[in-house]
Amino acid sequence: MKRPLSRRTFLATGAASASVFFVPRRSWASVRPAERFKVAVVGCGGRGWSLVQSGGHEDDIVALCDVDLKRAGGAWKAKPDAKKYRDYREMLATEKDLDAVMVGTPDHMHAPIAAAAIRRGLHVYVEKPLTWSIEEARLLTDLAKKHDVATQMGNQGSSHGGLRAGVERLRAGVLGEVREVHVWTNRPVWPQGFHMTLDAPVVPAHLDWDLWLGCAKQRPYHGSYLPFVWRGFHDFGTGALGDMACHTMNLVWRGLDLGVPVSARAETTDPFPATYPKGAKVVLTFPARGDQPPVKLTWWEGSMKPPKDLLDKGLGKMGGSGTLVIGSAGKMFSGDDYQVRQRWLPKERGTIAVAETEPRAPRGPQWGHVKEWLDAAKAGKKSWTDFSVAGPFTEAVLIGDLAIRTAKPIDWNTADMDAKGLAAAKTLVRRDYRKGFGIK
Repeated sequence: MKRPLSRRTFLATGAASASVFFVPRRSWASVRPAERFKVAVVGCGGRGWSLVQSGGHEDDIVALCDVDLKRAGGAWKAKPDAKKYRDYREMLATEKDLDAVMVGTPDHMHAPIAAAAIRRGLHVYVEKPLTWSIEEARLLTDLAKKHDVATQMGNQGSSHGGLRAGVERLRAGVLGEVREVHVWTNRPVWPQGFHMTLDAPVVPAHLDWDLWLGCAKQRPYHGSYLPFVWRGFHDFGTGALGDMACHTMNLVWRGLDLGVPVSARAETTDPFPATYPKGAKVVLTFPARGDQPPVKLTWWEGSMKPPKDLLDKGLGKMGGSGTLVIGSAGKMFSGDDYQVRQRWLPKERGTIAVAETEPRAPRGPQWGHVKEWLDAAKAGKKSWTDFSVAGPFTEAVLIGDLAIRTAKPIDWNTADMDAKGLAAAKTLVRRDYRKGFGIK
């Protein structure tokens, strides 16, 4: 059997196509663990700036891409030797020697960029939530498997040993049968639940508005979208649930092997046509899994808060965010967004010896969520939150968003990727894409 060519060897033969979509993948077998990867970052402000700064790995950031020169300024100064782009399509077509891409853009552009990179055979890291729509989550999951690349979603708590220990404890059944879970967040901490003004300000010189819109429907620029506030707009973000549940539901979703819910019901404050509401309560019902019973998970956000007496004495204070798991043999509470610290009631529930089934990474400056992904890519292994995990997790979260946006009960048909009999949900499960920014 012939040894697979590495991308660099393949390109040297002159046989590679100039198309973004037809460059063959780099074989993991040809990557030495100590090799320095050539990495690109798309979306260099906000979360993307954190990706640029993520230390502890020995790889080279050789290309930076951002539509907003002002937001990208810090990253561009920090990496003066990296090539600079505004259009990710141009970057992927030009940088033929890349190994990996990190995506830190607004939610609506995660899938178009990641899909193009995966089809290039590049390893891909995408900030949470994985995608804007359920169809996109499934597509990226399938593409990553087809092209055999290493992937990771950016819910950073996943790489912490404290969270993984909590997952092991839940899987070991130390709380007995779990039928009820509550998760809450103080988000949104950005403005949402308002009517747009009708003015159309001039587009700032530092912003390419057409590229920022990307796959979203054409519309005039408005200062209400940027920066950060896009999270609360239907067409660009996924609201507080999409923004935070990939963190705050992480421990229970993995520890209880929840999978995808069969139904979602939402109560919200006043709805608005363009944005998510100021507050919401969403009930996700997950089916029985093996010998585990069905679970009712209640999500609380913004101005709609859980009852003040929800926590027993000994579990701590409610705080702005938290997760409460109620079992037949005890309870677990975590009050931090990443859920790396838990309190168990009775206390001995947290000291029962359980098998260590999940790998642990060393702590310190030479470790991180990004490094775990890059190490997995070099070793031909999966990272802990690769897209086979992140895809279904994101789908579970976005089903809750369907209930918020439609204000209708969602009964989910997983096989058909359809909210049974609810036409209003169809355009939210699958979106229309502007020409040039599609996912297929």
